Amino acid sequence: MNGDAPTSLAVRLRQAEAAIRGRLLPVLVEHGLSMEHWRIVAVVDDHPGIGMSSVAAAAVVPAATLTRHMDKLVELGLVVRHVDPADRRRVVVALSPRGRDLAALLRAEERLAAHPAALEVTGADTHLQVTG
Repeated sequence: MNGDAPTSLAVRLRQAEAAIRGRLLPVLVEHGLSMEHWRIVAVVDDHPGIGMSSVAAAAVVPAATLTRHMDKLVELGLVVRHVDPADRRRVVVALSPRGRDLAALLRAEERLAAHPAALEVTGADTHLQVTG
């Protein structure tokens, strides 16, 4: 390998995912969460007051499992659910102060993983190591 960045978008995305996963998993495990939980928290952080079906689509989580994931996030005090004042048939979600704190921590870890120096590609098999 000559040190050039891969030209395949699929390869680059997988490498970025591995770097992010490597930074986030220790923090997530410490809080009893999964990568799916983080994607949900990130979407809710970006869009406070978002509806459940929109969360499922944006977080790439099957709608059938979103309620179970959301129940855990509510139980842990990371997310709060409210009835939408504009449409009382609809439930919307937002992060609690604790959820915002965790989101800030995880976003900082993501930024560290995204820094080019955090990725080290070695060997002919393009083994990805997270450093830093």
